[in-house]
Amino acid sequence: MDPHRNFGAPPGDGDGAVREIACDESGSDGENLTGGNTDVFAHAGVHVPVADAAGALREIRDRIRSPATEYKATHLLREKHRAVLEWFLAPGGPLHGAARVHLTEKSFFVVDRLAGVLLDDRGAAAEAYRAVRDALGPEDRQRFLSAANRLLRTRNGAEPGSSVPLFFATLDELRRAHAGTDAGPVLERLAAGRGRAEAYRAGLLEGPSVRIPVLNPLLPAIVATAAYWSGPGRRPVRLVHDRQNLLTPERIAWIEETARRSGVALAEVRLVVARDDPRVQLADFLAGIARKAAGDALRGSGDPGLTALLRPYVDPASVWGDGRTAPALGLSVPNSSARAAH
Repeated sequence: MDPHRNFGAPPGDGDGAVREIACDESGSDGENLTGGNTDVFAHAGVHVPVADAAGALREIRDRIRSPATEYKATHLLREKHRAVLEWFLAPGGPLHGAARVHLTEKSFFVVDRLAGVLLDDRGAAAEAYRAVRDALGPEDRQRFLSAANRLLRTRNGAEPGSSVPLFFATLDELRRAHAGTDAGPVLERLAAGRGRAEAYRAGLLEGPSVRIPVLNPLLPAIVATAAYWSGPGRRPVRLVHDRQNLLTPERIAWIEETARRSGVALAEVRLVVARDDPRVQLADFLAGIARKAAGDALRGSGDPGLTALLRPYVDPASVWGDGRTAPALGLSVPNSSARAAH
């Protein structure tokens, strides 16, 4: 691959040709965004010929020499394989100029969706996120995010109606505890949205059997991936995606229709088994590396060298609210590009 290929735009395939992008994700906890195992969700797309992808996998195996039958990002992230990791991401490597990864900071995603439901104003998400992050202590911040997550998630166990009183009881306690702080006005504004919250929960109970979970970042990330590779010229794209239980035929139809309504020329989403497609395995590597690197950066334990290698691959449309880490990842905040997917 040309090591000088421009990272700013998708590579071409000839006029009118369908661009086929192989995709995979890392960090999926479903709708459990505040109590899961990861802080970041990553969705990667790569545009590499099958033969080149297979060659890259052989090269990785030759360099790492693990007996594992299936390699994962964790193999490349081991310190003893640092040279392989750097080769994988560096200019001249197998993905240079031919891959993108869409990041979702899960806490910001929850606040963004909460602002959409309670305020009908996702533009307020950045202010709410900053107030919650900066003015509430770690314990109260986690209480707020957990209650918001429970309110918004599609399934809440045997008592789905309890999520509304639980959230607003938590909100009332936080309003009293943090009156007069920068969080006060934001919490007051959210408290006025109880009617919207009740309507949202009622809609989940009475709505169609095929639901689009507002809190699962996979679906909007797929739309964002298609948008990047389709580009401003609206080149048709086909996404070849690792199989996921969430990606039912009805939800794939929703993805395709949402993309088209947004002006994205998404021709098809086709599901495959990752181990049968070397391109998807490369996407799996990139997603796993990006999820780990971005999550470490959020926790203040990031690897500056790895973050610098990752930066050219990060999709500017990523859903990210943390201003401290955004510059290192090449992002600006607030970033609300994914809102069009909802």
